[in-house]
Amino acid sequence: MNVRRNVRHLLALPVLAGLLAGCGIRATEVPTDFGPAPSRVRCSLTEPDISTQASRGLPVQVFLLCGSSLVAVDRTVRVPDGTADSQRRVLVAQGLLDELAETPSSAEKEAGYSTDVRGGMTVSGPRLGDPEDTLRLSTAPGDLTSYALAQLVCTFSDSAAAEGDGSVILGGPDGEPPRRYECTDEVRSRPGSKEPPSGEVAGP
Repeated sequence: MNVRRNVRHLLALPVLAGLLAGCGIRATEVPTDFGPAPSRVRCSLTEPDISTQASRGLPVQVFLLCGSSLVAVDRTVRVPDGTADSQRRVLVAQGLLDELAETPSSAEKEAGYSTDVRGGMTVSGPRLGDPEDTLRLSTAPGDLTSYALAQLVCTFSDSAAAEGDGSVILGGPDGEPPRRYECTDEVRSRPGSKEPPSGEVAGP
């Protein structure tokens, strides 16, 4: 009797497996993948930045750090009416520099934004022998962190402080000749490991 019962059980197993397959049920030991876990760094503002909206001036954008990339946010800088074009570039550049050095707003911090640009830095126009579009920083570009340099170059190159081709000529406070910097997609996506491409520039 036990032998017959065992045989019946063995014969029933294929039938049961067929029924399960017919019902669309498939056994698996691999957990179902519901997609990646949501990131805690959103890199987008859920609400307008009231402090920025309340200020008046020239609408600009600056590049802040969010996660491992650069993201543009809206700002304004003040430029007096009637300012000469040559001085206007310097004033815009200084305004952008000041905005980069500002601590991000509460909404921006919550969205994951930060900045590596430190306060107290100033910018001036070209020295004798520099190209006319040169911007001289009080800190040499080579002394900045890769993040801060990427923020500066990408912010300047996307503004009225840049040349017509989007590049920006930067120098330091010493007598070293300035260099032309560019903001590329690689710099925006990997500012910590990809420095802005630069090259020598001709004289004025």
